[in-house]
Amino acid sequence: MLMSLRKLLDQDARYSDRIRIPEGKTWLKSTAALFAHSGDSWFWGVGLAALWFLGPRDWHPQIALLFLGIFFTAIFVLVLKFTVKRPRPEGEWGQVYRSSDPHSFPSGHAARAIMLAVIMLLTGYWGIGLIMLGWAVLVDLSRVGLGVHYFSDIVVGTLIGIVMGGLAVWVYSFL
Repeated sequence: MLMSLRKLLDQDARYSDRIRIPEGKTWLKSTAALFAHSGDSWFWGVGLAALWFLGPRDWHPQIALLFLGIFFTAIFVLVLKFTVKRPRPEGEWGQVYRSSDPHSFPSGHAARAIMLAVIMLLTGYWGIGLIMLGWAVLVDLSRVGLGVHYFSDIVVGTLIGIVMGGLAVWVYSFL
């Protein structure tokens, strides 16, 4: 069993290396970095706080739901990260992630991005939700392309995001 897990992890690393953006593709790395950072929790926290204070009051329930989704998804992901403790792939990009969170599995960015899209879709904001689904795929690919995650980190993060988005909407419906 341990040998097959080692084989699976090695295959995941090889597949992830194929997705990685090669050196010299600075325009692609810059674009990927923009998408990678657009999934940061602080970015969403600041953006949602600004909408809370500057947007219409009737947006408050949706903003609160998104905040709650981000909060509980982060807790779930962090518990898994510090339980599994899978190191990030070797690389230079993303030193802030590497120093503040050395663990790659699962991807919090993938979980957060998909969770936000799922919440928007399940609450009837189809246009925004579909745009966010496309954005989430770009966030996910950029994280692997820049070498801060393995492909399996993204897959599991995405599955967590789907469940957490559905769970957030379900729980919120009782409040």
